Amino acid sequence: MNQNYPALYVEINRNEYIFIVSDIADDDNYKIIYFKKIPIKGIVNNKIQDLNLVTTIIKENIYLAEQKTNYTFKEAILIINNFTCSSISLSGFKKLNGIQLSKDHVSHLLNSIKTNINEIETKKKIIHIFNSKFFLDNKEIENMPIGLFGNFYSQEIFFYLIDNNDHKNLKVLFDRCNLRIKRILSKNFLEGAHIAKNNLNSEIFFKIRIDKTNTEIFYFENLSLKFFQTFKFGTDLIINDISKIIALDVEKVKDIIINSDFSKKNIENDLIEKRFFIEQNFRKIKKKLVNDIADARIHEIIDLVILNNINLKSFVKKKLTIFIEVCDQPNFKSFRNCYEKSFAKFNNIELKFIENFQNNDFNDIVNTIVQYGWKNEA
Repeated sequence: MNQNYPALYVEINRNEYIFIVSDIADDDNYKIIYFKKIPIKGIVNNKIQDLNLVTTIIKENIYLAEQKTNYTFKEAILIINNFTCSSISLSGFKKLNGIQLSKDHVSHLLNSIKTNINEIETKKKIIHIFNSKFFLDNKEIENMPIGLFGNFYSQEIFFYLIDNNDHKNLKVLFDRCNLRIKRILSKNFLEGAHIAKNNLNSEIFFKIRIDKTNTEIFYFENLSLKFFQTFKFGTDLIINDISKIIALDVEKVKDIIINSDFSKKNIENDLIEKRFFIEQNFRKIKKKLVNDIADARIHEIIDLVILNNINLKSFVKKKLTIFIEVCDQPNFKSFRNCYEKSFAKFNNIELKFIENFQNNDFNDIVNTIVQYGWKNEA
């Protein structure tokens, strides 16, 4: 049944807190009626460092959302991308001996695997479970084969986990704000679901997100989040290298990138304009040099994340699509051609650039998952 009251979403990521309130529009889709971003404070290196400060920020902004929407919230859906999470994949099986596979068989299998996970990962809590692959008599089946006859059934299940202490701290945090956490959702999973919904022919894909200090990659297959990894480098690496090589401070380099055109095909003889040297002597620095430095660093980033990433060896052999999001828009605008070139070595990869996910369309998929679930989420 559809909710008939506003829903509150609180996202905590590496850079900001995001507060969203959605409601049902006349066309039965969800519309955003409140949206606010706050720079991240009180959370350092994926851990809550100052609980009182974070509590104050959450509480004050919930109050503002309530004032704006004229509604008092009792619960919130929490979206996270700023805590240490991990994943594990296990398979289970059931001997059928010629009988039909039933829902009870699958439930028993899932509960058995969950018990094993809880015994293995004693310091972590499960927040997502995905039905990844199904096999009946050693043949892979597209959907769960409930009602089919067979001798042997096996199933691969992917678990997404969060550290127990982080989970407890989040619960205490929202308790202090007089809110119950209705559900915790991974931002990576939500973005994967959003991509899968809007790109019907892309059931197998990578998503790469590059911000100033981090690069994230996740792998989505059969409507399931199957792998994710975070690297502690981003577009700041490109800026810093340009700064060192051309001997200009970082802020000056940022100004040049924002206000110069590196997108032209022929910049061989173009120089950085004199207007950028008001406070110092003009130096002849070719735009091509800046572009070449960026090109080398971007290739290095992509190689580290994909080509030389041992965790992806089995995945990159397949024909797939990579969706890439560069959050530093001036960097992306100036060096888009470098990002495109860095993937040219992959003959089996189709590259697609995507924009920021914070929009009504993304909100619809989040609300749908909360209200009705996701096809392959157990």
